[in-house]
Amino acid sequence: MRVMVFVKATEDSERGVMPEVELFEAMGKFNEELTNAGIMVSGDGLKPSSHGKRIAFDGPNRTVIDGPFAETRELVAGYWLWEVKDMDEAVAWAKRCPNPMPGPSELEIRPHYEMADFAEVLTPELKERFEQNREALEGR
Repeated sequence: MRVMVFVKATEDSERGVMPEVELFEAMGKFNEELTNAGIMVSGDGLKPSSHGKRIAFDGPNRTVIDGPFAETRELVAGYWLWEVKDMDEAVAWAKRCPNPMPGPSELEIRPHYEMADFAEVLTPELKERFEQNREALEGR
């Protein structure tokens, strides 16, 4: 089961406040543990939303919206992609995580869709196309 673990943004992360050395070291150690256990697929921190853009869709129209974006608590400051047995294992690993921010913070865990979830609408041709694309990505 693949899950995306979001590190939710805080006012400090949105201001671009860098972590203290101790936090950076603790997160590095945690990432090593995840990697050594075969859990971590990828992960990174994200710059504040003031560096970002959003693309709004309305039918054929596209509108570019420059950051920063409101509602800091709804933003993401970083992420991991984990491969776990189930949600219980993901929660157990997340509970071992050092607090990713200097003050109160949150992680959010969301499971990925699997091909089986789309069984009702997935034609054999589409399934083959998606599998070829995944193989190409994994081959990089």
